[in-house]
Amino acid sequence: MTLSAQINPFFAARMGRPDVSRAPRRQEPAYARLPRAPINASPVPHLTSLYHNHRAGEYGDRSYPGNCGGNLIKDLLTFFGPAGLACDPMAGSGTFRDVCEELGIPCMSWDIHDGFDACDPEAFTARDTFDFIWAHPAYWRMKLYSDDPRDLSRAPTLSDFLRRYRRFIKNCARALKPGGKLAILMGDYTDREEGFVPLTFHTKRLAFAAGLSQSCTDIIRFSHGASSGRKVYRSSFIPGLHDTCMIFEKPTSKEAL
Repeated sequence: MTLSAQINPFFAARMGRPDVSRAPRRQEPAYARLPRAPINASPVPHLTSLYHNHRAGEYGDRSYPGNCGGNLIKDLLTFFGPAGLACDPMAGSGTFRDVCEELGIPCMSWDIHDGFDACDPEAFTARDTFDFIWAHPAYWRMKLYSDDPRDLSRAPTLSDFLRRYRRFIKNCARALKPGGKLAILMGDYTDREEGFVPLTFHTKRLAFAAGLSQSCTDIIRFSHGASSGRKVYRSSFIPGLHDTCMIFEKPTSKEAL
């Protein structure tokens, strides 16, 4: 491209030349040096607070909206080693179920597409049943998952979403055995009407209100393969390149939640 075209892109247009000054730049993969993790007796040494496995694994259906891949799930199950029944009450394409089958862990799973409303205490009635529950709820309406009005992604307002999300977390807390773990993968995002929505904050707030405690550090999962990384936006913002996995634990006391 000539210097005149660089200075005046309209000249390039008149001459039939491509205007590279307006073309989106191709972003090459960027590599960051991560802190060295201490050596310990963990059965999964690479599982740290920063999770950066870009391979999704052969679990579930990668074309399903919001599919998170199964490797993090596999690492969590290997680390915590649930002795009994596991559960995914928002199963999506069945990623958690596939991982459990590979690891030989008995699992129950349901989804809104099957008519199961995990936010309804009349539907999700289990009590003191599961050693481990995995949940990857909708990040409110960032993606729409179904036409069912009970779907969390169809909640018309943030208040409606949080009201039903609170019921879901309470249902999970009740369904756990004492000492059982609830792992929730959640992300924050900026909504066009509400602005920035701190869903990870709300997740912790609601989990603590349901009587759960946090079991370990947050796991920051890098969002490899997110569809937003292939888009070009006109607005200026700080992109969110991760979501957060939070692991909660039900107290071992016999106090009812």
